[in-house]
Amino acid sequence: MFDALRERLEAVFDKLKGRGRLSEADVESALREVRRCLLEADVDYKVVKSLVDSIRSRAVGKDVLESITPGQQVVAVVYEELAALMGQDPVPLAISSRPPTVYLMVGLQGGGKTTTTVKIARKLASGHKPLVVACDLRRPAAVDQLRVLAEQSKIGFYGPEPGEKDVMHVVSGAAEYASSRLYDVILLDTAGRLHADEELMEELASLKRILPPSEILLVVDAMTGQEAVKVASAFHEKLTLTGVVLSKLDGDARGGAALAIRQVTGVPIKLAGVGEGTDALEVFDSKRMAQRIMGMGDVMGLAEKIREMADTGGAEKIAESIKQKKFTLEELLLQFEQIEKMGPLDKVLEMIPGFNRMKGMGSDDLDSSRLKQSKAIIQSMTKAERRDPSVIKGSRRRRIAQGSGTSVQMVNQLLAQYEQMRKLWKQFGKQGKGLKLPKGLLGGGGFRFK
Repeated sequence: MFDALRERLEAVFDKLKGRGRLSEADVESALREVRRCLLEADVDYKVVKSLVDSIRSRAVGKDVLESITPGQQVVAVVYEELAALMGQDPVPLAISSRPPTVYLMVGLQGGGKTTTTVKIARKLASGHKPLVVACDLRRPAAVDQLRVLAEQSKIGFYGPEPGEKDVMHVVSGAAEYASSRLYDVILLDTAGRLHADEELMEELASLKRILPPSEILLVVDAMTGQEAVKVASAFHEKLTLTGVVLSKLDGDARGGAALAIRQVTGVPIKLAGVGEGTDALEVFDSKRMAQRIMGMGDVMGLAEKIREMADTGGAEKIAESIKQKKFTLEELLLQFEQIEKMGPLDKVLEMIPGFNRMKGMGSDDLDSSRLKQSKAIIQSMTKAERRDPSVIKGSRRRRIAQGSGTSVQMVNQLLAQYEQMRKLWKQFGKQGKGLKLPKGLLGGGGFRFK
């Protein structure tokens, strides 16, 4: 998401930052490019006009044009206006002071509503006891899909009896079920349609009356662009939405929905789906999103991933090995696993400010398959070989290559890289500096993880 928009904006701002002084004509030329970039990203033209007008009114001011770094000041203005467009501060999900908290999940068919329902339940499970309820009695296999996802995520599930056709009866039964088993959050996965018709809206309005919700959350596919804004407006008019959840924000989409939906509807974007797994859900933060659109990285997001990784206990094991100045292939395998838990490598590295513009770092350098191959090689070794790689001679190397589905040459490369890292490890333990991974270890040049 936003890759094309980010690259275009970076090219525009590079021209500005390369000039010592800016005139109004320079700013106007840059704004024409910004307008074109946003329209190509499928942002509503009225929203684009409003945004560009806001940027112009600030960017041609005396404080900017006569600044020591006018180009950087313009970039700062664009960033601030983008963040304001998407809603400024994150808006948390409402939790009722009198349980149960009820979330009415609505949206069109195929928008990712069922998966998003389970994602939200899983996110809440650390401090609450959520129950997902199958209210889609029209789509074939909808109930089974929700049941399977709930079971995989260890989330409570309530569904209709075989042959049940009355969704109101299902919701009433779910309320009693939740009360008797102390579920304090109920998420209603409602039926969708190919478009927002009157029959659907009447059914949702009836559900709203039977079990008054704390939140009415619209799930929209971020890849549908301006159509997502129209859908949000239609649902908001009939149901008075309290929040929007963008699904498939990690997809190859232009991003117009994320930029325009708050401005057009006034409804905050609360969450964003960033992957297929039921744990791939983030709180939507407009400032962090604007940073990523502007190519500034996402330092806070990266810090959160590192913190989550540390919570698994692997970081403590690595710290202990540093203290003991011990670095075997078991420690190397543990590092690979920790990096992998942070998510797709290219997505993680995008969060590092300026990383996408580093010289020599092409897509081939971010090949996560190399990480998997390196893991497979180590996992094909015996414990004795992992702890003392010096015993790995010719016949063992052939066996390891066959067991990992790689080649003897790749095994040799990994062992050579391990030897480099083992030497660095001693230095790392003494100096406490960032550990520089050797060239080729993850498919490319060395870069630091701290």
